[in-house]
Amino acid sequence: MKILIVSATTLEIKPLLKHFNFIERINAQMNRYTFNKMQIDVLTTGVGMVPTAYLMGKVLAKNHYDAAFNLGIAGSFVRDLELGEVVHITHDQFPELGAEQGEYFLSLIDLKLLEENYFPYKDGQMVNELPIKSKTINQLKTVRSITVNRVHTTNKSIEKIRKRCNPATESMEGAAFFFSCFAEDIPCAQIRAVSNYVEQNDTDRWSIPLAIENLNKVIMKVLHE
Repeated sequence: MKILIVSATTLEIKPLLKHFNFIERINAQMNRYTFNKMQIDVLTTGVGMVPTAYLMGKVLAKNHYDAAFNLGIAGSFVRDLELGEVVHITHDQFPELGAEQGEYFLSLIDLKLLEENYFPYKDGQMVNELPIKSKTINQLKTVRSITVNRVHTTNKSIEKIRKRCNPATESMEGAAFFFSCFAEDIPCAQIRAVSNYVEQNDTDRWSIPLAIENLNKVIMKVLHE
């Protein structure tokens, strides 16, 4: 079985890599490992949707995978999710694609530049209809997310995006991962742990170490299934 693990940074998956057997360095962004009779390619894209989409396009053009994981941390818009909690993101979108019109935002669908159900979108979102089969993943909370270039840190912007998209979490790579996997018809899962609440920026209140620890524990359980 061939698996692709995609993460923005090595930090987010460092505990996981300690359990893998290193085979070879494919290039500056990707290493190959084995674990539990599986070949696992680990792609570290860097932060952001553009490098994620570009590097995944290069990798998927040359390789076939049975499953792909996007692993990382996320900010939560809702207090129902605890800091460090691991979630399964099943819906994602690019909420910044569009145009401003006064105080209002017009999406590509509003602008008639995109049909709301044009592949890989459903009602303007990407919905994971080819998830990885896993008992562990099935036990996680499923949430809707957004993928952004600029995280939300002001009360005004947070309120606007809540009203428009009603997301539970936000990341900077997730929707690009979905777009690539959906286009290549690869079973996939976007698994993230909550590192912080989306609020006026106060990094002293973030829990990145806890989020990374919990994320890696969950993925180890998945890989042992």
